[in-house]
Amino acid sequence: MRCSCKECGTYMIQAESDHLGCVCPDCGYRCNDCLGTDTVVSREQIRNLAFDPRFSPESLAASFEESEDEAWSDDTTAGW
Repeated sequence: MRCSCKECGTYMIQAESDHLGCVCPDCGYRCNDCLGTDTVVSREQIRNLAFDPRFSPESLAASFEESEDEAWSDDTTAGW
């Protein structure tokens, strides 16, 4: 993932050093926000996600369906 610098807005690049993260080529600001939260997840926790209802095929399919609110917010004015 590539991000813009929080300090100056310049497109940041990934740092190739011992310090993982991104570095701003303009101001030198470093961050690792796009790398996650440094949370270690065990294999057992990952296995348990298979039984989490949020990741069922039906739930995932529903997240790609257009909701009624989205259908009404269509900005196309074709035919007007």
